[in-house]
Amino acid sequence: MPEMTFTVRWPDDTVQRCYSPSLVVHDHLTAGRDYPVEEFTTRCRTALTEASDRVRARYGMACTSALAQLSDIERRAAGQTGRVQVLALEPPLPQET
Repeated sequence: MPEMTFTVRWPDDTVQRCYSPSLVVHDHLTAGRDYPVEEFTTRCRTALTEASDRVRARYGMACTSALAQLSDIERRAAGQTGRVQVLALEPPLPQET
């Protein structure tokens, strides 16, 4: 299962590199875009839950790393206002032809 990272800048100007066990984050976030904190958190919750579910389907157990990443994102989002900027999604998706 291909893993990926996504790097974001929070409204407080901290940069965080996040982990996903699946490329599904590409379906929910776009590099170079920014999202209101609440929307970013919702998109991450959807993506990381889906990623964990894919791991469960393949290996019979949820991905604790994805769930821990989601918990960290939710913790950082609490009390912040403004927008979260998605700096990078790595690896990028292959070009469709």
